[in-house]
Amino acid sequence: MSQEAEAGDEFETRLKVYEGQRAAVARMGKDPVNAPMIRHWCEAMGDTNPAYSGPDAIAPPTMLQAWTMSGLSGHTRGTHAYDELLGLLDEAGYSAVVATDCEQEYLRPLRPGDEITYDSVIESVSERKTTKLGTGYFVTTRMDVRVGTDLAGTHRFRILKYAPRRQPGPGRSDKPPRPRPVVNRDNVGFWEGVRSRTLLIQRCTGCGTLRHPWLPGCNACGGLDWDTVEAGGEGTVYSYVVMHHPPFPAFDPPYAVGLIELAEGVRMIGNVVGVPYDKVRIGLPVRLEFQDCGEELVLPVWLAQEDREIQETQKYRDIEETPENQQVQEIQRAGA
Repeated sequence: MSQEAEAGDEFETRLKVYEGQRAAVARMGKDPVNAPMIRHWCEAMGDTNPAYSGPDAIAPPTMLQAWTMSGLSGHTRGTHAYDELLGLLDEAGYSAVVATDCEQEYLRPLRPGDEITYDSVIESVSERKTTKLGTGYFVTTRMDVRVGTDLAGTHRFRILKYAPRRQPGPGRSDKPPRPRPVVNRDNVGFWEGVRSRTLLIQRCTGCGTLRHPWLPGCNACGGLDWDTVEAGGEGTVYSYVVMHHPPFPAFDPPYAVGLIELAEGVRMIGNVVGVPYDKVRIGLPVRLEFQDCGEELVLPVWLAQEDREIQETQKYRDIEETPENQQVQEIQRAGA
């Protein structure tokens, strides 16, 4: 065995020591489960399930992680073991990080007023993997969310700590590639459609309800059977944010990310392009375009339409106001 291979085995052995150690212990949610947050979530997701409103309301199960989030003020950092694991990877050159996927299990409904606590454990550290982003290690943590002594749900969160691949040289950019979307068994059909430059919306074959993001079942009638319809590509900006911080090497902030309401009634998230970020506004008409991001990555983006029309009008106005055109108009008026 080569010295390099031996060093690699020794490093992976050191990483495996952290499996089973705590990443967070007995933390409290910053706010109890509450009706305003449930309402905002449902409005943003377009979820009108009556179970999430009224005196006997429960929180949507997929909000499980929302009650553990720290906000801009943050929590205290992780346990010594978790910080040490990430530091070890940083020192070895695996300094970049990207979230890859999560898995949730729901055991008890959460209701307004519930105070949640949670613990987190380092569940696994993978062997070294080579991905399109670079070579690194997948670190999986499992969070157990409780109300009192009752286990309400579990949340597995997986990140990739990796050394970014660099491609220096004439005519080649040092800019890291754009992170890839998480593709799983529930949404693979959507991304296959995008790759062929088609935007597909799920449709329940039981009640006809359209839905996005893609889900295994209908949130209106509970039906499991579905087909798809192709979106026409017209929409408006329902809401948006301008990303300034944190800066990611693969992006050029500031840029606008919009929640787009399609003409079909569903909403989806995407970059708003074609206008400066500070010209984006709620109600702005947009149209679907597909952006080739390299390395066989195609993403749907939303091109502002109103400003394009303004630009076209201004272009023709500028032509009309040229000295040559004004002279022609004066001759025409004189002849009349």
